[in-house]
Amino acid sequence: MPSFSQMERARSFLQSPTYGNLVTVLSIDGGGIRGIIPGTILSFLESELQKLDGEDARLADYFDVITGTSTGGLVTAMLTTPDENNRPLFSAKDINAFYLEHCPKIFPQDSAPLIGEAVDMVKNLTGPKYDGKYLHNIVKEKLGDKRLNDTLTNVIIPTFDIKRLQPTIFSSYEAKKKSCVDALLSDICIATSAAPTYLPAHHFETKTSTGETREFHLIDGGVAANNPALVAINEVTKEIHQGNSDFNFSTRPTEYGRFLVVSLGTGSAKCEEKYHANDVAKWGLLAWLTSGGSCPLIDVFTQASSDMVDFHLATVFQALNCEKSYLRIQDDTLEKTVSSVDIATKENLDNLVKVGEKLLKKPVSRVNMDTGAFEPAHQSTNEEALVRIARILSRERKVRETQSPHGKAVTSKPN
Repeated sequence: MPSFSQMERARSFLQSPTYGNLVTVLSIDGGGIRGIIPGTILSFLESELQKLDGEDARLADYFDVITGTSTGGLVTAMLTTPDENNRPLFSAKDINAFYLEHCPKIFPQDSAPLIGEAVDMVKNLTGPKYDGKYLHNIVKEKLGDKRLNDTLTNVIIPTFDIKRLQPTIFSSYEAKKKSCVDALLSDICIATSAAPTYLPAHHFETKTSTGETREFHLIDGGVAANNPALVAINEVTKEIHQGNSDFNFSTRPTEYGRFLVVSLGTGSAKCEEKYHANDVAKWGLLAWLTSGGSCPLIDVFTQASSDMVDFHLATVFQALNCEKSYLRIQDDTLEKTVSSVDIATKENLDNLVKVGEKLLKKPVSRVNMDTGAFEPAHQSTNEEALVRIARILSRERKVRETQSPHGKAVTSKPN
């Protein structure tokens, strides 16, 4: 099998699932600077694919759908936005370098911690903790004028429309049908990252094919789906039900055995670092927004959302005898500072890299809904599971290329 560097550029796209055996999904949680943790995991997975298929292999060449919320939405765009050669703008190994360089400027830290905490409390009462200007500028600079329908594979990025009080899901599938959804990727990334109390809400407009204006008033997608894996599966299921030719195989929409899902968390605080009822019972609105230097209210709903989606998917895949088709990698042992979404000191960012590296060596785990803790579910480590996943992805790609009557130049996501 020739390496990617030996193929024509047109051959670098993933064939339609119609010509294969699986629907492949990569999901990345929200979590601010903790995006470094899945960044480390993704770098390892891409390196394994490169061992199999050549150094030019990229994650977008293997996943039918890449979905991400908040910081995961930014990573999704980085992995799927085309550069001038119509290849991914970022390789997976570039993600952490981006975070290490830019997070200290997105989340600037006060040089005097005690004074900084007082200033943060005042800011939280009068406006977002950060103005978002650097984030907006760097995202617009990197993603340029690329739109949702330009990505190299299908992407799904949840946001929440604060004006309508309902989720707004930016999906490549919908962008093909509705021009008003085909927004700039920079606007989508800024919106899905606009965590309440941390960054300002984002407003932008798009034009429909008839020239009408569609307004969006958006905040962090974590409000709706901090773990977007289920959102992605739902979008694919809808496409199957509606007869999308990309999924022209004999299957029921609920046949989860067709899915291969890799879901990456961004970590959470260990049990003793979380909140205690005796303390929380005394909290008023201010404490719910500012206790411990973070926003407990956001911590609660994002963590609850992530764990419930994981619990649901793990149960369904297990019940349908396809447990190995779902891999969730998450760490719930983070110390207080490392579990922060915005303490962007060099020391803390470096520690997050170490967390990701250690997580690779830990056993594949599942959340225990009785205790809230992740417990080993297999003897294999996350690293070993990803090696297995890489082999499956490589094999699936080759099967599709062999079975497609159109040759290797046809894509599953036409531009």
